[in-house]
Amino acid sequence: MNEYETSLAFAAMAPRRVDRLFETYGGEQAAVEAILKGRTSASVHVVSAVGAPTSQRRDELAALDVELIASGEEEFPERLTVFPGHPRWLFVRGRVSSSPAIGIVGTRTCTRYGTDLARAYGRVAAEAGWSVVSGLARGIDGAAHTGATEAGGHCQAVLGSGIDVVYPRSHMALHAAVLETGGVVMSEFPPGTPPEGWRFPTRNRIIAGLSDVLLVVEAGLKGGALITARIALDYGVPVYAVPGDIDREASVGTNLLIRDGAFPILGPEDLAEVLSLLQPLYARRIVVDSEASVQVA
Repeated sequence: MNEYETSLAFAAMAPRRVDRLFETYGGEQAAVEAILKGRTSASVHVVSAVGAPTSQRRDELAALDVELIASGEEEFPERLTVFPGHPRWLFVRGRVSSSPAIGIVGTRTCTRYGTDLARAYGRVAAEAGWSVVSGLARGIDGAAHTGATEAGGHCQAVLGSGIDVVYPRSHMALHAAVLETGGVVMSEFPPGTPPEGWRFPTRNRIIAGLSDVLLVVEAGLKGGALITARIALDYGVPVYAVPGDIDREASVGTNLLIRDGAFPILGPEDLAEVLSLLQPLYARRIVVDSEASVQVA
């Protein structure tokens, strides 16, 4: 990770904004110089963040026990690099794994039924040796991570805030459990970045990209879970969904996904059977990628 990439990573800009800077100026060094010389419309905050010494940034990350890794580096999740618009860098705390991964997502305003199922699905996936990818958010995400950590499984929690900003705050203990069970917390955004609304859809593309399969447990007609499902379909990731009552708001999205071709999952035992059938497919991929798996302390 060179000094110019580090400077841009700490600016907390939208990924598309960064991409436009690269396209306009031809690379990270030219983009940084353009920002510092006032040739862009960058805010005062961005100019200040980009202008901070790299040594200061490295000290900040070391104090938080966080690694900043760039696309193309050995530590960077290889699966992400094959998709268009993938993140140029990630702030990472914990252990990056090349295990098969299942994304488990859903609405924050879920039912107790949905929460119980998501927790059971997370546990089943962990017991089957799959890493559980989600957003550590309230509702389905948190329940899936909880089930996986209770089983001692690996989780990949992708934040829509800075790497050190746990949202909601009530998930501090869950955040710690993800790391204690050998998982990883990651974010595209630098320490201190608040959980602003626009950051979550960009976060969702990382969840979809990290997942070999995606399971939507409960989702309304609109929301982040359906955004993640649409991105996953664009990426060629198989999408599964849990059916629900046709008059239940939290099941509208999942029922529509099934109507439009998503595979239904009818319970924890059904998921266990599906993952067992898929395991050999992704195990072959892991044999090829195993040398790229690293420990990120």
